[in-house]
Amino acid sequence: MAITAYKANIANHTTFGIDVPVRLVDISAVDELREALVRFPQALVIGGGSNIVVTAPPEQPVLRILLKGHTVLSETPEHVTVYVAAGEQWHGFVEWCVQYNLGGLENLALIPGTTGAAPIQNIGAYGVEQESCFVELTGIERSTGRTITLQKQECKFGYRDSVFKRERANQIVIIGVTYRLAKPPYTPHAQYKDVAELLSNNRNPTIQDVFQAVIQIRRQKLPDPAEIGNAGSFFKNPIVSRVVYQELKQKYPELPSYHVDDDYVKLPAAWLIDRCGWKGKRCGAVGVHSRQALVIVNYGGATGNDVRNLAVQIANDVYDTFGVTLEPEVSFW
Repeated sequence: MAITAYKANIANHTTFGIDVPVRLVDISAVDELREALVRFPQALVIGGGSNIVVTAPPEQPVLRILLKGHTVLSETPEHVTVYVAAGEQWHGFVEWCVQYNLGGLENLALIPGTTGAAPIQNIGAYGVEQESCFVELTGIERSTGRTITLQKQECKFGYRDSVFKRERANQIVIIGVTYRLAKPPYTPHAQYKDVAELLSNNRNPTIQDVFQAVIQIRRQKLPDPAEIGNAGSFFKNPIVSRVVYQELKQKYPELPSYHVDDDYVKLPAAWLIDRCGWKGKRCGAVGVHSRQALVIVNYGGATGNDVRNLAVQIANDVYDTFGVTLEPEVSFW
């Protein structure tokens, strides 16, 4: 099986739309992936390109995972277990779940990117993370070319975190993910503030209700990457100790927060950034979105370093003001 690398502009394959030339390899079959990893063992891997900022042309080719399809593996009176290929668009998979009244992932509607990337970031939104339905994933180990399966506990999921961002970074290329979804009767998670407010007149919201509510909220708050380049939420919401939180709360009584556990509290990064005056601010070709302070946007012609420099300025300003460290969600190439 012959695979070829061809010249491309990564702007056409990432949501930030930053012009950088790359050598691209399209991967539509597992055998192609194995061959590509033999020929290009240090190759970068991309799915939907929704969490990447490219700062310079990479030396190695970029493998674009296009594996498609999903299969129902098993079914019980309470659950359906589904295997989804890594190249499937995440939102399309969530739509499929909602269409068949399978619950658990409806709060993650309209998140850009592919299913294969979802476990790496442990994507989450509106009170739910993908790990809540995750069973296992299948991948190709770079060093050996063998197919391996990792169970949920082996993935070490955390807040926008997993083993694939730490000790197993760049060791495995995910080819498929297995999720267990709930069959009716199922009560969707509608307690998150924005969702609860939108559905306040609905005593028994359905999976479809929550799905549509999340789509409405996201479209109101977040810019469409097809219209203006962005990677969605740029920073993680910082988690601080309760001691630090209490000190900040005394100084800023209006500071919102989310309970993590008895020792830690999550702070909304958007509030911190907005309080520092960044919301809607433009710096040349890049800026902070006018409706959501957590989103950095490319107005056109921005470089990856423009984005990085703005992110550093924002993070430094938040630290100087609040003593809180912001960590990017996105990856820089």
